[in-house]
Amino acid sequence: MSQGASTSQPFNPFAGMFHGPDAQTMWGPWAAWINEVQQAQARFSAAMPKVMAAARKATKGCTPHEVVMTEAPVRLIRYQGKADRRFATPVLFVFALVNRPYVLDLLPHKSVVRRFLDAGFDVYLIDWGVPTPSDGGKTLHDYVEGHLHNAVTRILDLTGSPQVNLVGYCMGGTLSAMYTSLHQDLVRNLILMAAPFDWTPGQTLLSCWTDPRYFNVDALCDAMPLIPPALLGSSFVMLKPVANLFQKWTTFFERMDDEKFLEEFFAMELWTNDNIPICAEVYRDFVKYCFQQNLLRRGEFPLGRRKINLGNITCPVLNLTASADHLVDPVQSHPVRELVSSTDFEAIQVQAGHIGLSVGSKAHKELWPRATAWLADRSEPIEVPAG
Repeated sequence: MSQGASTSQPFNPFAGMFHGPDAQTMWGPWAAWINEVQQAQARFSAAMPKVMAAARKATKGCTPHEVVMTEAPVRLIRYQGKADRRFATPVLFVFALVNRPYVLDLLPHKSVVRRFLDAGFDVYLIDWGVPTPSDGGKTLHDYVEGHLHNAVTRILDLTGSPQVNLVGYCMGGTLSAMYTSLHQDLVRNLILMAAPFDWTPGQTLLSCWTDPRYFNVDALCDAMPLIPPALLGSSFVMLKPVANLFQKWTTFFERMDDEKFLEEFFAMELWTNDNIPICAEVYRDFVKYCFQQNLLRRGEFPLGRRKINLGNITCPVLNLTASADHLVDPVQSHPVRELVSSTDFEAIQVQAGHIGLSVGSKAHKELWPRATAWLADRSEPIEVPAG
């Protein structure tokens, strides 16, 4: 760089491409397109400071918390809210094993955790952590009757409550229902979020891709202790390739000068790309017994030496689904109504996608006020001393 050269302009790799004496002759037929590209370059350069600042500020969760139990790699988190606690029955969030759970606490205005804290609940979340090759032999039984049961026991010891409220999201909802069927006495209420219970062959793309005629899950799981996140992540992306690979970035370039949009965009990007592996034996159990054999709906899902019978669930159940869910179609969730024995059963569907159920504006405006009110009506209140 020559002495005195300006450094105030951002680097532009396309500088000079559309300028000069021969530009009109060479690019004349494409003048409108060239003009759009030049405008996009200018907007991108102007927005870069905001883009970089928003990317640097993205964090993994926003609500203060403490770790109250550790079973490597699993942690039990207790959240700290500003609102007074109104209910003695604590709430435990159970997320899927294939993603990080902090999407439930993404940003202050898009935090499901905070909706429950603000409603007066004592809120916990089980963070499954990142399994190592030594965890590869763990089965669903180890997670449900091991880690999850130990987390519930720890919460009951900490609070003195005889029961917990379970809120299970996606695969975490399936695990929560399994747990409730085995320990109904410990669960006061069950909230299911986009939780699958029916894997009728050919019903969804994932069920087609895992068809045993074409997909040998045993060969895959025998070859490695952990299923790499790239395999799972690429499968989820290809469920909606246009939206995930094109529309997302088109929207980004259109709105990259909007600071609120950038905050939400990079928070989601951080979570979306923060993928974790899953234990091979867990993957084998879920693919073979759910996707390929649909045993949970038939009451024949083997968990250790027992078989899961969702008919053992008698507590109040709230089933939440998203109408545009591409990962768990609502038709996979609705059958739970006929599988449980609960007489107090309510279903709410919101116009959103799978992740929109937790971070969507419509969900936070319409769904979560109703869901927290539903739970409040069925949870034990804290007795306030007279006077």
